[in-house]
Order: sequence, then structure tokens, then C-alpha cells
Amino acid sequence: MSRIHLLTPRLANQIAAGEVVERPASVVKEILENSLDAGASRIELDVEQGGVKLIRLRDDGQGIEKDDLPLALSRHATSKIRNLDDLEAVQSLGFRGEALASVSSVSRLMLTSRTADQDAGWQVQTEGRDMTAEVAPAAHPQGSTVEVRDLFFNTPARRKFLKTEKTEFKHLEEVVKRMALSRFDVGFTLRHNQKVIHQLRPADTDAEQERRIASLLSPAFIENAMKVDVCAEASGLRLWGWVGLPTFSRSQADLQYFFVNGRIIRDKVVAHALRQAYQDVLYHGRHPAYVLYMELDPKLVDVNVHPTKHEVRFRETRLVHDFIFRTTHRVIADIRPEQGLEPAISGAAAGAMLNAAPGQALTEQHFEQSRMPLHQLQRDTGAAGSGFSAQNRYQSDRPTVGQVREQISGYAALHPQQGLGSEQQNGSLTETDNGECPPLGYAIAQLHGVFILAQNDAGLVVVDMHAAHERVVYERMKLAYEAEGVRSQPLLVPVSMAVSVAEADCAEERADVFSKLGFEIARMGEETLVIRQLPVSLASADVSKLILDVLGDMVQFGTSQKIQEQTNELLATMACHGSVRANRQLSIPEMNALLRDMEQTERSGQCNHGRPTWTQMSMNDLDGLFMRGQ
Repeated sequence: MSRIHLLTPRLANQIAAGEVVERPASVVKEILENSLDAGASRIELDVEQGGVKLIRLRDDGQGIEKDDLPLALSRHATSKIRNLDDLEAVQSLGFRGEALASVSSVSRLMLTSRTADQDAGWQVQTEGRDMTAEVAPAAHPQGSTVEVRDLFFNTPARRKFLKTEKTEFKHLEEVVKRMALSRFDVGFTLRHNQKVIHQLRPADTDAEQERRIASLLSPAFIENAMKVDVCAEASGLRLWGWVGLPTFSRSQADLQYFFVNGRIIRDKVVAHALRQAYQDVLYHGRHPAYVLYMELDPKLVDVNVHPTKHEVRFRETRLVHDFIFRTTHRVIADIRPEQGLEPAISGAAAGAMLNAAPGQALTEQHFEQSRMPLHQLQRDTGAAGSGFSAQNRYQSDRPTVGQVREQISGYAALHPQQGLGSEQQNGSLTETDNGECPPLGYAIAQLHGVFILAQNDAGLVVVDMHAAHERVVYERMKLAYEAEGVRSQPLLVPVSMAVSVAEADCAEERADVFSKLGFEIARMGEETLVIRQLPVSLASADVSKLILDVLGDMVQFGTSQKIQEQTNELLATMACHGSVRANRQLSIPEMNALLRDMEQTERSGQCNHGRPTWTQMSMNDLDGLFMRGQ
């Protein structure tokens, strides 16, 4: 008896189903992709018992011809590619030609369809061990309906691995969310056990798209997100979508959606680039939130690297990484205070929903004028409030911006010996001679030597004095470090280190990069490197581990930020020790000088450790705390 035999069609399809049909959500993904590829503008999805008992999808797409229906349930049958050239530039979501055949082998599947030029619809289903297709007429509008019942009814071992109905539906709903986020031009309806869960109309405008995102994800995300739309014409790359403010970070990476040419993907290069873009504004273990879309030539990305098509491979890895990193990094750095004032913060949630306030990079002239805006400040504890009378503190009418400016000017006149330099004083007090209040307003008091209380047009601004000044000093130290260049020092005893052949090749090929960063590295053997020179700022670092980390990144991602991170950590530590400390009393002009510096400093919405530096409480929030007007 021969040991080698051919598998039956059903068994072959069931084995293939093991790769792509893990749970009901996997089925929904495959049939949703087919509907979108068919040009559907409206999709309705009904499921029962988490999708185990029933999954029924209806669409208004192109439909399938009668003669093609049996092929639609056959393995390796597709209308989306014909040759290798089509595969290398595939633009459809599906292309393997295995989905329906695999699903039909582990369920009771029925496919009904009608094209625009047919008078009636036709229905097909498979039966028996050979999966013979049976075609029959059926009433149906243009489009297709796929009905999948009793998933894994004939493979009980697979069914035992399914979770509870609630868990399976949660996975299924996540698939629908991803598809709805990938195609704003398509309407989606999802019902579970006859209950409507999502009913989404096509979204053409920015406002409609943001409403869809708020409905699918959360209103809080869209309220704390920035719109991104950057196109690099030279490389043919475009990145658009929404990135969350650094203060809207998550404890887990559960609000991260990245699409490449309409396909949601999970890619190490993309994840690394975005993590690096947020690295300087997020603290330990926090994850950014984003919904981003990248468009590029289909020939520059290979989508045929994983059965589920979640993973891709970019032809120009380093180009894609740098484009995503630089674009997102610039957007985060350019957040302005006035952009962060709209989402008002209630008194109960003041610590949870915070605003960000970075600005544009400082010029060299401004850097020299205000290098240390709070230097040599020893103030009398009682003097800070002497410019304000009791009447001003407790008057029932809210003071105007002009009144606040008069109070500040009055304080400076009473205490000229305690004021800042004339240039800084003028910069902090008369910057807004047009009568408009600056975004962070004017300081009115200091609370327990820790917080600055300021008044702006919206209401009350509370600033963490030390955290804010720490960021200002840190950003200026980075500018100074970049302006002066990297100073290096030779090692008395060169450091020898063992590496892999790939890492040694990378170090040799990228010697110019290491040289610009202040390192002198030579290859002494097939798997040996010698470090002869390193930056002065990293003299106390574990240089061998640092170089290994850098080479690891370069081999995998084509670039590395490890050296910059190490340098920034050192600068951050120096900035922390060099910034104004808690319990230090500041005068009103000094506090205003800090507010103005914050408005002009990049990423000033977070301290060097990623924590927020200021928050806004509107007058409505304050009125609500005291039940005014109720």
C-alpha cells in the first residue's frame, strides 16, 4: 500500500483553513475584504452568537457571474491577479483565492449574487467530501450575500478553542472597526443578535470622518488628536490621518491603527518609527494613540509575506522609517498652546485630560537673550502678591486682560530691583500690545511654591513650575548641543568588542554615520570591532552595549536613534538639576517670563519625563464647581 496519497479536496481546504480561519472574526475579515474589492458602497453584516451560529454579509458591489460562482468556492481561484506582475503591484485587499474555499470547508456556506447585466440572481453551495458546487436560481438585487452558518461544525476540535460569545464578538467587532476606518467612502451596518451595534454612513468630509472615528474609537481620541497630511513628492510617499496628543497616551497599544494603501498592517519598521517620534514626550510604559494612512506606489511594498496579510515588507525600509518618524516628530513638536485650549478640562478631570503646548524652534538670537530666564532669582516670599490688592483678589467681576497687565506693571514699578532684565521684562509684559491675551495668559499667583496660576481668555491656567522650566532648559540645551556639534575624545585604551558578521558589515558600511556622531570605529576582523574615539558627553556610558544596540537597529530598521537617546538622557538630567526647584518663590514678572518661554518652546506641554506641564480650566468648569447659575 502506497504511503503517499492525495488529500481529498475538503481535507486540503480544512488544512488551509487552519492558516486563515482562526475564529469568526477571521471569516468576517475575508468576506469584508471581498466586498470592498467588489466596489461595494454599502455593507450590512448580521451575526448571531458571536458569529459562531451565523454570519451574513450583504453588499451592493459588482456581483459574480453565474458561471463564475462555482469557481468562487474553489481553491486558488481569483479575479484579482493573473500573473507575477499583478502580484508585485497588487492593489486589492484579497488575492490568494483561498478564503471562501477554506471557510466553506469548515462551515455551511451559501453564496448568492447578481451582476448588473443579469435578470436574476444565482446561489451556490458545496456538498460532500469532494465539495461539489451546486448552483441554483435565487431572487437577489445587484451585489452579493455570503451566509456562513455553524462555524467548525465538522471540526469539533477547532470549535473547542473558541472563547465565550462576548469575547468572539469583541474580536469580530474589532475587524469591522478596522475596515470602517480603512474606507470612509463605504457605509457599514453591524447587528449582533438582531441588535444594531454600528450604523455608519459614508464619510466624505473631514468632519464626517472625525465623527466616524469618534463613534468607532472614542470621542476623547478625536478631541485630543491632531490632523496630519504630509506628502513627499520626491519619494512619492504620503502620510495623513490623526495622531493623539502626548498627554492622551495609553497604558497599552490598543488604539494604534496604521493603514498602507487601505490595508491595515502590523509592521516593526512603522511601530519603531512612531515610537521614536513620541520617545521624548511619553513617560515609562505609555503608548501613543494614532489613526494613520500611508500611500505609496504598490510596487514599493510586498503584501504577500503572511497568510493573514497583516504583515508587509517595504522595499525602501529606511526611507519609509525616516519619513514616518520625521513627519510625526515634527507634528508633535509644532503643537501650539492655542491649539490645545479648546478641549476644556473639568475640575474633576483636571489631572487626566491635559493640554499640550509646544511651539516653534527658538532662533539663535532669542536663545542668547533668554538662555536662563530664571537665573539668580532670590525673591521675598511676601513680595509676589504685593502688586494686588484685596479688592482685586476678591472682586465679583472678572478682571479684564488690561487690568491684569496694569497689575503686573504696577508690581514691576513697586519692585524694580526684583524685576528681570529690561529685554526679558519687555518681552514678558508687552508682547501682546494689540490687547490680545497670550495663550497661557498672565500670572496672578504662585501656589505653595509649586504651581503658577495664570489667567487667560478661557479661564484659569495651572502650570507645574519645575516641570515646565525643565522642558524649556532641556530644549535649549539640545539646540546648543546641535549648534556646537559633537565634541569627541580619544580613548586611552581602545575598546574591542565581538559582533556578528552582519553587524560588522553594517559598522563598516555606515562608518560615515558613526563619524558624524563622534565615534571612530574600525573593523579588526570578521567579527571584531574596535572603538577608538567617542563623544565627550557619553564618556561614562556603557559604550559597547550602546554600539551593539545601534547596530541592531541599523541592521533591522536601517537607522537608529540610540545615540541621540543616550545624549538626550544626559541633557535631560542636566536640565532637571539646572531648572527652578519646587518651593522657590517667584515674582510675577518671573512667572510671566516662564509662560512666554513655554509658548515659544517645542514640546513644552510635557516635561522631560513625559508628564504634563500645564492644564486649562475654563470659566464654565469653575462656575460648575461652585454651582454658579444653577
